[in-house]
Amino acid sequence: MPYFSNDNLSLFYSEQGRGELLLILPGNTASSSCHKGELDYFGQNHHAVSPDFRGTGRSQRISSWSQDWWDKCTEDIASLISHLGKKQCVIIGTSGGANIALLFAIRYPEYVSGVIADSSAEIHSPERLRKEVSDRSCRTKEQVDFWTYAHGEDWEEVVSADNRLLLDLADRGGNIFKGGLKTVKCPVLFTGSLKDSFIHDIGEQNINMSKQIPNSRVFFVNEGDHPFMWSCPNVFRSVCEQFLKDLSMM
Repeated sequence: MPYFSNDNLSLFYSEQGRGELLLILPGNTASSSCHKGELDYFGQNHHAVSPDFRGTGRSQRISSWSQDWWDKCTEDIASLISHLGKKQCVIIGTSGGANIALLFAIRYPEYVSGVIADSSAEIHSPERLRKEVSDRSCRTKEQVDFWTYAHGEDWEEVVSADNRLLLDLADRGGNIFKGGLKTVKCPVLFTGSLKDSFIHDIGEQNINMSKQIPNSRVFFVNEGDHPFMWSCPNVFRSVCEQFLKDLSMM
């Protein structure tokens, strides 16, 4: 199984296909295991790679998820790109993975030729974050099955750590980017469902984010849910294909 190392951690990734590097970043409490469909699809024309972030999936567990976990994940991605022998990539991130994709474009612009940010927000209201953590306590069969599939038998450890991360973000106001979106130079595509049950103001949020990035576009539909990538996969993939085609012609 493919692993790479960064910061003295053993980190896992799944891959499919050959060609230009396309990274697929999972959302909170998900992992690369959840993106087999995306790897199979995008791996037809790209070297599609999905990492397990530190402390998640089949990557090494960490003792604590500190406030800089998001930034540390961008460092891991930079290490992964170097490990794969690539100089640039396109990144597709969904939900929390979209936040990391945009953070990576802010911190490592030389590595990124384009970003697709699905079902994302610039500012997550503290109330929304705390409600998400509360909803996870239901431990429905669907939730447990998903987390077990994503992380294995120690899923409770992972989910609890992610809960603390979100609560800490809520205490800090829910803003990850802190004005950094204005420095993003690469083309960005924002996608989402206007019926997103987690980000109720996704339309307004994504338009405001797009206004800060000169070379950006926004695509919404009035169907589906959170994340759009999974709730409307055919539409999502079609829009992504056009964006990737446009990037290849630049």
